[in-house]
Amino acid sequence: MTPFSTILALILISGLTYIHLNLLPKALHSIPRTSRSGGNSGHHEERCEGSKVITPELSAYIGETMRISNTAGLSVAIVPKDGDPYLKAWGYRSEEGEEITSDTLFHIASVSKAFCASALGILMDDFANGRNVTALPPKLTEITWHTKVKDLLPDDWELMDEWASEHANLKDILAHVSGVMRHDFSYGLHDTTMDLVKRLKYLRPGFELREQWSYNNIMFVVGAHIVSKYANQPYTSFVQERIFVPLDMSSTTFSPRKAAESGKYTQAWTKAGRLIPDVFTEEFAFTSAGSGGIISNAIDMSKWIATWLNEGVYNGTAVIPRSVYWNTTLSYAIYRGHPADASQSISGYGLGWFRGSYRGHDSVSHAGGIPGATTLVSFFPGDGFGVLVFANGGDQDVQVKSISNRIIDKILCLVDPHPVENRSPAVSFEPKVIEIVSTASNLPVSLNDLAGTYTNPGYGTFTLCSSNSTSFYCSKVYTAFTTVDGVRGNLNPSVELLAEWSRFWSSHVRMRHKGGMVFSVYMTSLFPNGYGKDSSPFETAEVGISPIMAEFVIDHGKVSGFGVIGLEGRQIERARLGSTVKDRAEVWFDKVRIV
Repeated sequence: MTPFSTILALILISGLTYIHLNLLPKALHSIPRTSRSGGNSGHHEERCEGSKVITPELSAYIGETMRISNTAGLSVAIVPKDGDPYLKAWGYRSEEGEEITSDTLFHIASVSKAFCASALGILMDDFANGRNVTALPPKLTEITWHTKVKDLLPDDWELMDEWASEHANLKDILAHVSGVMRHDFSYGLHDTTMDLVKRLKYLRPGFELREQWSYNNIMFVVGAHIVSKYANQPYTSFVQERIFVPLDMSSTTFSPRKAAESGKYTQAWTKAGRLIPDVFTEEFAFTSAGSGGIISNAIDMSKWIATWLNEGVYNGTAVIPRSVYWNTTLSYAIYRGHPADASQSISGYGLGWFRGSYRGHDSVSHAGGIPGATTLVSFFPGDGFGVLVFANGGDQDVQVKSISNRIIDKILCLVDPHPVENRSPAVSFEPKVIEIVSTASNLPVSLNDLAGTYTNPGYGTFTLCSSNSTSFYCSKVYTAFTTVDGVRGNLNPSVELLAEWSRFWSSHVRMRHKGGMVFSVYMTSLFPNGYGKDSSPFETAEVGISPIMAEFVIDHGKVSGFGVIGLEGRQIERARLGSTVKDRAEVWFDKVRIV
């Protein structure tokens, strides 16, 4: 469930612990050898043996990568098409130094999306084969990937773009081509599934339907809601019965409470090394179940990967129908139109899975990221193996992908032009020096004029405070920010507007003047009393690197509102065509009250 900007870091490991669990060389001996070679990818004529994949050199690379990036714990599985997985773990899962093991539970975040697409496909198969006789709306006689969402949810579904609202089908919403941007800051921890579904009509589209690939977590909430509605049971229980149980994923759950009660649940850290609470409440874990709510471990997820390597079959039983396998892994939309580097290909997105090529080898994968967890699952259909890497730190996608790629290189016996022992393992994430590059001197109005309450029907209402705001609410907000900023020597209230605003990804908003009527926006979480054993104040956002901007507008001498741009990370259609700030904005907030 990757946010636009989840700026986190994690605990500095002293005395890195290496744990070697369930090492089954016979498992990777069963990974088929390959004689395929091609291009400049450096293939050998046969596969390296599994017992030689995690060599001392590669293990040292993983450990050093964790040390430099402050990754507390890591869990890895190498999964053959047939046979048992090869499992290893490093580091810690708690402040008390409890070791990560292969049965340690992690939030898998957006890796959950393939479960949602699979559940929807299983539901379709049930209808097609008469196993489900739930009454469909009058216009429908079946459910397929091409069924329009409006026909399935006639009372709930509506988009701001009328044409897209009428024509979007299930493939469109699960392949991220609905035209609606991600809008991840529109929902909070107390929102229900229906809240998110009904709110879509207030969220501005970035593109026309099927024009551009644009990641959207909320559409997988819609997908899970459809499963619940037509399976006549909660989405979570449907997935439990139809996927977790047949695959013997006995430790996997949607419930943070159950995960904690197991005694196997990892704690979470930022990439600066600070412990943070679980971002999911029990309530929101079920709201976001389809987009990123699953909690699992390397042992259970190895069974999931093996099922996909066998085209939906596990232990001789077809758990995922063949048609679902092919529809979900087939690229429906172009995610990346040109290779990121020489080892990559152009990339597509199916339904809950990315598909591309890594150094000439066909790969299917999905990553996940939430505050305190980074995950990556990949499988190679033609080569008969998969790899998963789970880290208990947020915003560690570069490190997790690097470790995964090194493991894949070893399995495929690919020649590395830069040997592991000579390569820098990761970028160092030292605390950034925060520099205020603007003052309020060129602001056409005072910060006090901009302070006030703003609202948007899709995002809700919050109040921005200036240093001169005197309400009890603003005093509380400034106390929280002052406590955090005082530790860092970052006190300069003359250039900032501040707010408390509880969202899933953040607790507060910091707006820093950039120039004219434009402010940089930082969706951040504050911990004035610290967390865990460390009671010193801290903030999770890296102030100074936000691409999100807010531009305020004065109309007839008064501030009428502000528009937000940068949530999508690229120019959207309305930004290209709009003539005013209000027209161009990805989100427009009206000012409704002065403070």
